[in-house]
Amino acid sequence: MTQYSKRMVIVHWLTLALLVAAWCLGDELAEMTDESKATIAAYLVHALAGGAVLLMTVARLLFRAGDGVPAAMGDTPMDKVAKGIQHFMYLVLFLLPVSGFVTVVTSDAGKALLAGDAALLPKDGGYDEVFAHEMHEVMVTVLIVLVAVHVLGAIKHQFIMKDGLMERMMLRRK
Repeated sequence: MTQYSKRMVIVHWLTLALLVAAWCLGDELAEMTDESKATIAAYLVHALAGGAVLLMTVARLLFRAGDGVPAAMGDTPMDKVAKGIQHFMYLVLFLLPVSGFVTVVTSDAGKALLAGDAALLPKDGGYDEVFAHEMHEVMVTVLIVLVAVHVLGAIKHQFIMKDGLMERMMLRRK
């Protein structure tokens, strides 16, 4: 096997799109919360994007197990680090939406969503005592760093090593 399965490729790029959407929505939601302008709809859309990321991550792990993956390009210490980063990214992609869910359940946001009343949504500082929210924010930062390293590795393979590694994650087949 020299390439990932088509469904793995689709899920990979769809996950990226959902992550960008969830991050933008979350950033906007944080700003709205700080200004006491958050809405039920904003929370629901952000939660749906996060839930979709979780579903895509689970699907990707199932597809990985069923379809297999291409052999590693090498066995250097850097290749082992890259594999570790990949596994850590999967863990964060799973835990990030879970921490978002726990944030809602353990904060006033959950009460507001259940009541359908935006007036009950947390205001500026409303998440200061919510541990899951702190973890959610930390994991967002960790994920951004992991994705940046992942992208830099792909760029290195594409433009410095010129080994065709990125073709393994493209829909167009050789």
